[in-house]
Amino acid sequence: MLILIWALLFLTAVFLILFMPALWGKHIYNTYRGTRTVNCPETHAPVKVRINAWRAAITGLAGKPKVSLATCTRWPEKAGCDQACIPDAERAIPESDAAVRPLENRIANLPALIGAGAAWLLGIVWHSEYVFRSVWASAVGLTDQQAHDLARTWMPHLLTVAVCLLFAYCVAGLLAWIGARTAWRGVQVSVSLWLIAVVAWVALLRSEFASNFLWIESSYTILAALLVGIIVGGLPRGVFVKDTE
Repeated sequence: MLILIWALLFLTAVFLILFMPALWGKHIYNTYRGTRTVNCPETHAPVKVRINAWRAAITGLAGKPKVSLATCTRWPEKAGCDQACIPDAERAIPESDAAVRPLENRIANLPALIGAGAAWLLGIVWHSEYVFRSVWASAVGLTDQQAHDLARTWMPHLLTVAVCLLFAYCVAGLLAWIGARTAWRGVQVSVSLWLIAVVAWVALLRSEFASNFLWIESSYTILAALLVGIIVGGLPRGVFVKDTE
């Protein structure tokens, strides 16, 4: 059973390592991108500047973003200035973001939470005594009573909730990155993530599990991935129109 717990932890780590930093970097990039109008500290006249959003995003993955200008309308003549306008530039609203960002470019928090909850509930039913618990328990070397006792502890549920939430937010984040939130696109993204996770998991741990365990978990996870993709990608906008990033 420790192997199963380590497998779930490994799956969680894969998503954290591959996707969460990318989503955070994209958030930082969106924060600093765009042309901004500020008053030059030297001339007190309006100038247009652009912050180096890529540098901010990359450095922000390791701590506080390092902010510097990428362009200024007074450059190249004044390219060696001390960039004292940076604090004002950080506060200024980018011209490209003067209007509200489209819903397609927002992380859909509510659909992600609903999708994660649906995937978790599917797992509860899938591994219940009415469906595959006996076969699953036999595959991992547990008696029905041991499997029942395990289901009454908090650790398996916390791990599966964490994995479901992480998967759903990865789907939501990638859909926001792509800028197209539809049920079909959600299915495409979720199945792609599922394939990456399964390949990594099977490559490292396949020999540790019986074939019954593999088909039970593979069937559950692909159904859960499809469910998350459909919900996160296809939940009507009116359900989360007030949802914030």
